[in-house]
Amino acid sequence: MRFSVAADSKDGVAERVVSELRRRGHEVVTHGALADSERDDWAWACELAARDVSEGRADQGVVCCWTGTGASIAANKVPGVRAALCVDAYTADGARKWNDANVLALSLRLTSEVVLEEILDAWLEGRRSTDPADVANVAHLDAI
Repeated sequence: MRFSVAADSKDGVAERVVSELRRRGHEVVTHGALADSERDDWAWACELAARDVSEGRADQGVVCCWTGTGASIAANKVPGVRAALCVDAYTADGARKWNDANVLALSLRLTSEVVLEEILDAWLEGRRSTDPADVANVAHLDAI
């Protein structure tokens, strides 16, 4: 799978996200502070990663900032992106299952390396629900 990953700084687990995804066999494109020549502000960096997902250059995205809130807001402004701020594996699993989330937002302040691995396990193993109510909710997002 191809991931687009953005961070506004190299604090916390920012670089670990990239190395962990690569270790698991995924291709990774980087933006913001993780790329040499890009603007590293969260709104710009996270927009680039979200556009990669929206426009088909990446299958999934991971966006990071200090709290994760700004990263998720920026990513969710891009049509077709469903970014979810996840602080644990349960939330990541639910985001994939019930929301068909395609961008994972992380807090660089709160996410430890151990929790990151648990979140990535849940995110990568998660599958969207086929329950008609869940499918209808996700479809309705395009109409909002």
